[in-house]
Amino acid sequence: MSRLESKGRQVIQWISAGRDAGLRRPPRLGPVREVGEALAPTIYYLCPDLDAPSGGIRTIYRHVDALNSAGIRAAVVHGRRGFTCSWFDHQTVVIAAESVTPTPADVLVVPEFYAGNLGELPVGLPLVIFNQNTYRTFAAARPELGRAPTLDLDRVAAMLVVSHDNAEYASYAFPRLRVERIRNSVDGQIFYPAVTAPGRRIAVMPRRRLADCRQVLALLALRGCLDGWEIVTIDGRLERETAELLRSCAIFLSFSEQEGFGMPPAEAMACGCYVVGFTGLAGREYFDPTRSAPVEEGDVLAFARAAERALRAFEEGAGGMRQRALTASARILKEYSPEGQRAALLSFYPSLGDRPV
Repeated sequence: MSRLESKGRQVIQWISAGRDAGLRRPPRLGPVREVGEALAPTIYYLCPDLDAPSGGIRTIYRHVDALNSAGIRAAVVHGRRGFTCSWFDHQTVVIAAESVTPTPADVLVVPEFYAGNLGELPVGLPLVIFNQNTYRTFAAARPELGRAPTLDLDRVAAMLVVSHDNAEYASYAFPRLRVERIRNSVDGQIFYPAVTAPGRRIAVMPRRRLADCRQVLALLALRGCLDGWEIVTIDGRLERETAELLRSCAIFLSFSEQEGFGMPPAEAMACGCYVVGFTGLAGREYFDPTRSAPVEEGDVLAFARAAERALRAFEEGAGGMRQRALTASARILKEYSPEGQRAALLSFYPSLGDRPV
């Protein structure tokens, strides 16, 4: 097992189960300082010190990049001095928490996995929760039966989410809180289709639903559907390595589960894969059944049947499937472009106006 693979599994276990409360404590920042003159606000994004493939962490970096490119001061804040992510290319502004002495004009953006410890953050500046998976909102909470979990939202100006599905969840859970969807982005300079159609290769990312993945592949193997096909397991890879592997595969099997958005199938579509499988609920907004094969959540038999149909369709006429996959790629790269994400951010932050502090 590679170092990246090992760290990747640690990230998933931590975020999914929330077993280590210490990791959910935000980095310590300096107190809010009063200034005599008006200063340009800075938007600080708190981020855990984890250098392993994680779409959520990369999205935090991309937000900061987009804001800085528009002339808005923003920075990723890590707890450890000198720490920065190395598994994807970036030139993001990164600073250590000990160097941050915010002013009342600044905004502090807090990932959802720190939300249980908002009381440890400086008082006197607005907080925005960046919730990249609402299905994990209560992962660290220990609510008593029949009682609401304790979340201190009095100081929260808004909650950002990354999909329509999660926006509905957050609005239902917190009806008095402002909820805004900031679309995710897929980098078309990295994730794009190959010039020539790929051969008989199937990509899987078994970070979710490993047991379901094994069942589906076993069913397909028993029926002889995988004869002549290569299974490509993608786990713990650098960003560009992941894109290269996806471009080499004709089909991607999606095992998404209760996602905030579901970057793996979206990036697979962008790379020209025909995607079959679970949407993870949030992925319903881009799993177009005319260009992919969405399957009802948890139905492994329906998944295997849909995959078998896709494999047969490839054998009978790879061109038709390739065209559907390329159409899906074009839609992903248009709907989830960095420009679209940047526009949403530039609309949101100036609109905060009078904010609770």
